[in-house]
Amino acid sequence: MNMDKIMKQAQKMQAQMAKIQEELANEQVEGSAGGGMVTVTANGQGDVVAVRIEPEVAGDDVEMLEDLVLAAVNDALRKSKELANSRMSQLTGGLGMPGLF
Repeated sequence: MNMDKIMKQAQKMQAQMAKIQEELANEQVEGSAGGGMVTVTANGQGDVVAVRIEPEVAGDDVEMLEDLVLAAVNDALRKSKELANSRMSQLTGGLGMPGLF
């Protein structure tokens, strides 16, 4: 394989990666805790974009609410990472290229 062909393939892959990252910003996943009492929405880039707390949860037990929010955030971020990894593996063909995302 000649160097020009390799460079063209690398540029094409870089452009595809940029497109996937842009698309991931528009995709959303939800994480929840407490049977859906706390729901966190994150985009495919791992940014938390919304938090919803059912009114009946916002009682006097602040520690429980904090735990539910934390669990829901972690669930949403885990799903966001899975989504991003899935999209990137489509590009790399499962080559196992660490550090790409």
